[in-house]
Amino acid sequence: MKLFFGLGNPGTKYENTRHNLGQMVINKLITNYKLRITNSLKLKSKTVKEKNNIFAISTDYMNLSGFSVQKVAAFYKISPENIYIIHDDLDLPVGEWKLQFDRGPAGHNGVISTIENLGTQAFWRIRVGIGHPENNIPVEDYVLLPFSKEEKQKIDEVTDKIVEEINLLGH
Repeated sequence: MKLFFGLGNPGTKYENTRHNLGQMVINKLITNYKLRITNSLKLKSKTVKEKNNIFAISTDYMNLSGFSVQKVAAFYKISPENIYIIHDDLDLPVGEWKLQFDRGPAGHNGVISTIENLGTQAFWRIRVGIGHPENNIPVEDYVLLPFSKEEKQKIDEVTDKIVEEINLLGH
């Protein structure tokens, strides 16, 4: 069994921000495959089980999301090497993505929380580019901004590609 976990912040205030790219990917996957997600207070996440895959998003804030990842993984008995954390990444341009295994957090608080809660960094990361802030915008403000119209088009294209790849990985 594999766990695909999209990082982000809860609530409509953060829904279309850069920091919620992980959740955007999971939500697109759920929409495309007409899956039904349920809220689990016990697991501090919204999850759906489909065949041998669990798709989940945290109901907690980004900096605490590793707790949710650990809860879901423990509940479904999923080992770290079968966990795929989907998150925004400042080091990749908008519209690019990478799949990597056993990498450090590179300052990403959601990934730091996941490593701390799992006790390892030996899991998969689906890094989705949001680019670097310009005009001296602080990173903590930049990640909470929505995408421009041009960026949103690139994000829609890349999330489609990632959803296709997740479909392949999940089989």
